[in-house]
Formats: sequence, C-alpha cells, structure tokens
Amino acid sequence: MERIIDSKLKDLETTINKMCILANRVISIAIYESLNYGDSYNEIKETSDLLMMLADQVEDNAVEIILKFQPVASDLRTVKTFMRISYDLARLGRYALDIAYVNKHFDGIKNCKEWIRNYIENMSTKVLKMIELTINSIKNKTLKDIKEISELEKNIDKLYLEFLEKITENNDNKTIVSSVLIVRYLERIADHMVYAFEALIYMITGRRELIE
Repeated sequence: MERIIDSKLKDLETTINKMCILANRVISIAIYESLNYGDSYNEIKETSDLLMMLADQVEDNAVEIILKFQPVASDLRTVKTFMRISYDLARLGRYALDIAYVNKHFDGIKNCKEWIRNYIENMSTKVLKMIELTINSIKNKTLKDIKEISELEKNIDKLYLEFLEKITENNDNKTIVSSVLIVRYLERIADHMVYAFEALIYMITGRRELIE
C-alpha cells in the first residue's frame, strides 16, 4: 500500500529528473558555443534561472515533507539527497551562464592558441561524460559508475592544473582571462557532479563516502 509520503517523494524525484535534463542541456549549449563562437546567452540565462527556481521548489517541498510526514530514516536520506543534488544541478546552470558571459563579453576562446582550444575541448568532453554518468546514476539509482566518475574527476583536475601552469607562458591577457575562467568553471562543474554522486551514495547505502 502506497503511503502519502511516497507520492510526495515521487514529486521530488520528478523535479530532480527535470533538472537533470535542463542542466545537461544548458551545459552542452554553453560548451558548444564556447568552441564554436555562438551566442545563446539569453537562452542560457533563462534555463539557469529556471534551474534555480526548481532548486528552491525542491527545498520548499522537502521541508514540507519533513514537517508534515516525519519521514523514517530511509525517507529522510532521500529527501536530504534530493535537496543536495538540486543545489548541485542549479550550480551547473550558473556555471553555464558564467561560460556564456565569457563567450559574450570576452570573445571566449575565439582568438586563442590551438593548444588552449585543445585543453578546453578535452576537458569539455570529460565534463560532459561526467554529467551523463551522474545523471544516469541518479535516474537509475545505481552506483556502478563510481570508479569512472572518480577517474574522470581526477583527469579533469590534472588538466586544470596543467593548463594553469602553461597559460602563464601566454602574453595575451584577454585570452588568458577567458580561457582561465572557462577551465575553472569546467573544473567546478566536475566537482559538483562528484558531490551529487556522493549524495546518491548516501541515499542508497546510508553511508557518507567521499569519491577519491
């Protein structure tokens, strides 16, 4: 027999799944335009704002569930996890908007050297893969991709640090600003996917584990 709280938890999950789709799409657009010199700033801002609104909605509904239904331990883990994941997904929207801002106001990487573009393409591919794996894991409530998530995050961190060392040799200040900002946002996106996956581990197992 379904409990009343079950339908409320399902509503939370539906919102999270919607946020997953929006976050994946908005990051993909921002990265594509960074590499191909498009301009969808207004569209990205609209989606980013929607993600923030949905995150607030998840938080409000989660608080209502806690206050009205006094969830048992497993339900409470689910509520807390959805709150945490909604924040991480909303942050992806803001980073997409930050990348779009760099593209619009600093010309992004339009005039950068080829090696800079290669770094950003490489990081972007890995970041998008992390997002795909994390979103699928959230949707299917599975932890099978934890090792690949961990390896991707390590690779992205390595590329980020290598890039910072190499960019100091570049004398084009405008390119430095644009490229450093973009790779920083990509690195932070990867971090938030790790945070979301760690929240998923907690929801499924009840253990607080860090992905290393």
